[in-house]
Amino acid sequence: MKKIALALVAIIALLHFYIAWFEIFAWTTRGPTIFDSFPADLFDQTVQMAANQGIYNAFLAVGLSWALFIKDPKWQKNIAVCFLLFVAVAGIMASITVAVKSGLPQLIPAVLALGFLSFGGREKAD
Repeated sequence: MKKIALALVAIIALLHFYIAWFEIFAWTTRGPTIFDSFPADLFDQTVQMAANQGIYNAFLAVGLSWALFIKDPKWQKNIAVCFLLFVAVAGIMASITVAVKSGLPQLIPAVLALGFLSFGGREKAD
């Protein structure tokens, strides 16, 4: 279970590195295609806001990546849970304030990883 949880943490970290890249560097070029329900002129007006959001997503990605390198199992789990909860809350907020399709790709993997981490903590130490 722990290996599945850590694999999910790695995938979520990669997802957030991608989101950070998108918001920081591709907001005006790819944004109108991905968020096709938003007015096209919105993206040029919100480029600084998106870049700021991207930095927060980069922090989430770095925190999740950091958890993968922690040797102590207790602290690895604590840090992973902390950052996964941040991701889950971001997914909930995106679902409420932007679109459900924006929030679920963050929320569902985070909840799954949290579940696997919870069950993985009950296994015997290797």
